[in-house]
Amino acid sequence: MPTSNSELPRTLGFTDALSIVIGCTIGGGIFLVPNLIAQNAGSASAMFGIWIAAGVVSFFGALACAELGAALPATGGQYVFLREMYGPLGGFLCGWTNFLISRSSQPAWLAVVFTMYLGYFHAVPAVAQKPISVAALALFTYINYRGVSLGAWVQKGFTAAKLVGILAIAAGAFFVGHAHAEVNASAPLPSMSSVGVALIACLLAYDGWVQMSFVAGEIRDPSRNILRALAIGMTAVIAVYLLANIAYVRVMSMREIAASQHVGADAAERIFGSMGGTLVALVILCSIVGTLNGCFLTSPRLYFAQAHDDLFFSAFGKMHPRFKTPGVAIVAQGVWAAVLIVTGSYETLVDYAMFAIWASYLFMIAGVFVLRRTRPDLPRPYKMWGYPVTPAIFLGIALWFLGNTLVTRPGPALAALGLIVAGVPAYFLWRKFSAPRP
Repeated sequence: MPTSNSELPRTLGFTDALSIVIGCTIGGGIFLVPNLIAQNAGSASAMFGIWIAAGVVSFFGALACAELGAALPATGGQYVFLREMYGPLGGFLCGWTNFLISRSSQPAWLAVVFTMYLGYFHAVPAVAQKPISVAALALFTYINYRGVSLGAWVQKGFTAAKLVGILAIAAGAFFVGHAHAEVNASAPLPSMSSVGVALIACLLAYDGWVQMSFVAGEIRDPSRNILRALAIGMTAVIAVYLLANIAYVRVMSMREIAASQHVGADAAERIFGSMGGTLVALVILCSIVGTLNGCFLTSPRLYFAQAHDDLFFSAFGKMHPRFKTPGVAIVAQGVWAAVLIVTGSYETLVDYAMFAIWASYLFMIAGVFVLRRTRPDLPRPYKMWGYPVTPAIFLGIALWFLGNTLVTRPGPALAALGLIVAGVPAYFLWRKFSAPRP
């Protein structure tokens, strides 16, 4: 039976943390969303500018996360930050939202997309699609249950594979493929609404950097490695995204990019011929596997920490005596994600997830200001570069993102907000009826 030890061993090094940042951030978006960005940007220069702007904003968020992670290097990351900033209610709402909406619907959706891309190589009968998706969840649940080192090894392997694949496409555009003949005419500056649509798509493609904070309590030399992993990781992601877009623009015109539903595959086919589509499918599968594994490597640590504050089921706070992992929390996330797949409810929750995630970002980055004021003597091995301007810029973008979502997609946004608010009475009911763990 698992033990109830509260401290998971610090076994993750810098490369492990770096692979989590890159692996959880780079997904299939870089192959799919450039058409939406091209439709709204109008010109290659505007498109690159939007990718850079979104990357810089995400980089600022990562720097804030680095300050918090270095000052509070405990298992649970974002949960611990919000608990220290806003008290146990803030921490509870973080765990409540992540388990019900954000971090459980994510692996369910990824497992479904994984099955879809398997169909590129061999047709998957409809009756087998859900079982295969659930089997994928079971595999990564098992891998990360058996040990953080095993999960980290898988993370590093598939992160390296996806980077090699993307860089191969970028290199092929210059050394194998042929530049397109059409010269893009000068396009008018895009409207603010168009820039907004493109910026949101880019921000979603950059999402995932916060998940490294969930395993902050297992990272060796956290005061040094958390900052290095976030800063170098996000810089690498920005560079990879720009290289991929440069490759697309070299072999396709902006008009073609805007019209393509599968930009990465179309560009790769122009570079490598018929095998290009196969290459992109393999890279997307590697991207999905890396992100899916990252979900089980990171998110259960949040519920583990929450349970140790008597704000979640006590079993979630138990560490396996042999594997030194939060085994119950990992299995529970896998089971809940499987339920979401079988019932189909993951589709609804994924629709709510981004609003909930960015709401948590808003309060987390605002907490940098809160902690600087309420706990000025807290040891801070790293202080965020550009403070207070850089976190203020991130907060402005976060407020705009949430406001834009409320206006353009009021149904999912209000539903997500309602689920978050429902956590307030749930917190007080939990505190009233749950008995403290001995």
